Amino acid sequence: MNFKTKSKIFTNFESLQPLLTIWKGSNNTIVFTNGCFDIIHNGHVDSLQKSAAFGTRLIVGLNSDESVRILKGENRPIMDEQARAEVLAAFECVDAVLIFNEETPAEVIAKIIPDVLVKGAQYEIHEIAGHDTVLNNGGKVETLDLVEGISTSEIIQRIKKL
Repeated sequence: MNFKTKSKIFTNFESLQPLLTIWKGSNNTIVFTNGCFDIIHNGHVDSLQKSAAFGTRLIVGLNSDESVRILKGENRPIMDEQARAEVLAAFECVDAVLIFNEETPAEVIAKIIPDVLVKGAQYEIHEIAGHDTVLNNGGKVETLDLVEGISTSEIIQRIKKL
């Protein structure tokens, strides 16, 4: 892994905080989105690029391996958290990847207090973890339409049939 990619990966909020302070002090618009990002596909690329367009700095909350198992079951993730973080950090539109252990990113959102929180349109705003923190601090919550016909779970099922 090269230095540029590695420098974007954070395993706890405290390690991200100094950089976040600089960004906020420079009047950047901080955008936060999150997910498991187990097998990267064009739907992920689309949502990351669209999320980044809402501001000047994109932080991606990445579910840890433990968190993914809670959400998706014992056979997941396919790729471990370090591999998933490296792939995300390689995207030009991603400024930071923050790995979190909780089932939802509500705790890290409360620490980051992003200007914009982005999730897929399959969720109502009131269902999005951290929406209240963002809205109560003057931020916005945005939803994105997902790329139709693509999901990590569907890809896994297709591979199993091979």
